[in-house]
Amino acid sequence: MKNSYKFFRNTECIYFPCHQGVDAEKFNCLFCYCPLYFLGDQCGGHFEYVGKTKKIKNCANCPIPHEVNGYNTIITKLKTLIHQD
Repeated sequence: MKNSYKFFRNTECIYFPCHQGVDAEKFNCLFCYCPLYFLGDQCGGHFEYVGKTKKIKNCANCPIPHEVNGYNTIITKLKTLIHQD
């Protein structure tokens, strides 16, 4: 499979698909936990802060890591951050 390192789908996961709005046939599970989570409001995704203190980041409405081009989006963002002084 071409670019297989960019894509993994686990249809046997009890949460599959864990996000709505992404075609199940193209759903990418590679970034089950988004590596951009630690960026807080600078991640570029669709999230909201929840809880009493509004400090818990809820990414349930963010399909970016699971979309077809999600791998490229995340790697590009990480490369940009790594090269910042």
